[in-house]
Amino acid sequence: MNHIPSVDLRDFTSGDPKRKQQFVEEIGNAFEQIGFVALRGHFLSDELVDRLYAQVKAFFDLPEDVKAKYEIEGIGGQRGYTSFGKEHAKGRSAGDLKEFWHFGQYVENNPALEAEYPDNVFVEELPAFNRAGKEAYKMLEKTAKYVLRGLALRLELPEEYFDPYILNGNSILRPIHYPPITEEPKDAVRAAAHGDINLITLLMGAHGKGLQVQNHEGEWIDAIAEPDQLMINVGDMLSRLSNNRLKSTIHQVVNPPRELWGTSRYSIPFFMHPVSDMPLDCLEHCVDAEHPRLYEDITAGEFLHERLIELGLIKG
Repeated sequence: MNHIPSVDLRDFTSGDPKRKQQFVEEIGNAFEQIGFVALRGHFLSDELVDRLYAQVKAFFDLPEDVKAKYEIEGIGGQRGYTSFGKEHAKGRSAGDLKEFWHFGQYVENNPALEAEYPDNVFVEELPAFNRAGKEAYKMLEKTAKYVLRGLALRLELPEEYFDPYILNGNSILRPIHYPPITEEPKDAVRAAAHGDINLITLLMGAHGKGLQVQNHEGEWIDAIAEPDQLMINVGDMLSRLSNNRLKSTIHQVVNPPRELWGTSRYSIPFFMHPVSDMPLDCLEHCVDAEHPRLYEDITAGEFLHERLIELGLIKG
């Protein structure tokens, strides 16, 4: 496959059984063959996207000493600000050429999870940044819920199989700033080749090219969403659960051509995580003689902890 397929979530939510089944087949085929899809018909308005990007740019334009006060020690970068070069891909030591922010779950009616998750960090200088982040978080979480319902049907599970696991899940909204490149990078790219940790990732149309997806032949394909699309990909948790029937695809953000080094790139992925006690054991009906079990049993929380160590965000 040498392109990213596109689907429309309105087919799934239409109430028309044929359109709904068509969506399940289209997104299922895309995630089994390349692990990425471009999705229209989501719950984010153009106005909200524009407002969020404006606030994200305003935050990253703040002075370094102001941003630094929102970098919280001891929580593995799970909330607030992470400064430039801190995170690296699994298996690499060079830090990625980016800085980012994390909005986390707004827990409802669950004191145990409220105690488990770090608190969201509020930027005093930009109250509209906090509001836009929360609104976008909610709309992306809602979109992800319906996508996962479609994937549940593809995996021969009850449609609402994922619902209790993602309610108050440990999801993250990550506005990223890739600053202008000022000198020849030695061994660093904006985001080195990696797979995502979570169930699925939803990415708004990034401001600037750079995202590339590796197909099964090892070729790198440009993944560019239209303004009204979200780019959605399978993460490692969903790949484990489905015994790699749904593919967690390696992707990267490459450095721009030299003539564009002086430009910033902004990107806002939403990482859909379940609650930490969700079992990621391979589904029994995804395991057979032709598809032997590929992964050990593990919970989502245990798997996340392992990966945060590998990314250099927490100590082992």
